[in-house]
Amino acid sequence: MTNTALSLNNVSKTYGVDVGVHDLDLDLPEGQILALVGPSGCGKTTTLRLIAGFERPETGALRLGGRLLANPYQSTPPEKRGIGMVFQEHALFPHLTVAENAAFGLRRRDESQAERVRFMLALVGLEALAHRSPPALSGGARQRVALARALVPRPALVLLDEPFSNLDADLRLKMREEVRVILKGIQATAIFVTHDQEAALYMGDLLAVMNA
Repeated sequence: MTNTALSLNNVSKTYGVDVGVHDLDLDLPEGQILALVGPSGCGKTTTLRLIAGFERPETGALRLGGRLLANPYQSTPPEKRGIGMVFQEHALFPHLTVAENAAFGLRRRDESQAERVRFMLALVGLEALAHRSPPALSGGARQRVALARALVPRPALVLLDEPFSNLDADLRLKMREEVRVILKGIQATAIFVTHDQEAALYMGDLLAVMNA
């Protein structure tokens, strides 16, 4: 029987008179990719921010691996949640090398961690570019660096917030194929947020549709 990795129960968040998320229930099994799809303004980003710890719910509770992450009265800080994030904009440090960017989320640096960075860069096909700086890379390569950085600390959950939207059409297709193979290869639990229905159907083992 597959264990539940992430659980949201009756989670709500408002911004003044605007409803971000209302009474959201969600269960994500370990090792599965959930595609969260819906139009702009439907609550996808608010849901990610709640899971990541950038927002606190006004009702309900969020749990990761059975551990309470947040409710209206308490919230685990983002850096202590064991969650990796991949953004649209890559958010890489231009003054650091590819390897240094990939290692940025590690709390300690030793040979075993350096080996972990090398392994992850090899997994995303960037081992030969470890000493390059991000500005010297293509858009697709920068996205792979961002993915490696999210995966190096062995997160319990990976959040991907429309990670391919800034890439051209051909590269988007190539990257989503590569990223899905990588995530499934290491049995990662992930949430992939998109407004693209085709991408959602391709990426997700499970599909959640948000609207209004």
